[in-house]
Amino acid sequence: MYDIYCRTGIVLPFPIIADRSGEIARKYGMIASEISNTETVRNVYIIDENGTIRVILVYPLNVGRWIPEILRTVEALQMADCAEGLTPANWRTGEPIIMPMPKTFPQLQEQIVENEGQNNDFSWYLAFKEPPRKCLENEEKY
Repeated sequence: MYDIYCRTGIVLPFPIIADRSGEIARKYGMIASEISNTETVRNVYIIDENGTIRVILVYPLNVGRWIPEILRTVEALQMADCAEGLTPANWRTGEPIIMPMPKTFPQLQEQIVENEGQNNDFSWYLAFKEPPRKCLENEEKY
């Protein structure tokens, strides 16, 4: 962590775990046994504040991770949770999000009225909305 700080000036707000025996890596499937019994693949776990694993990205040994995509994924999770919506493919901070699909006919009718004249719906099950201001203002950056 200190090396990261010295090179970037960034203090990491999350723990880093030393796994000298490889026990944790084996438990989470991070050892690429077809390649090596000791080398780990390049796994990224995004774990929320409740300890729930929300995303697992697995990169082969010969491919580096792409940090902008990892950060975009964290931002998308935060936005989807805050806005109670979904982020579409290639979503970036500040872009419209997908409204949850109505589960009942009255919810559908309400959504149709809400979206009337906004030209932001493609069909009854796919409609977009601007992210709520509270989600944009309170967005935590990592």
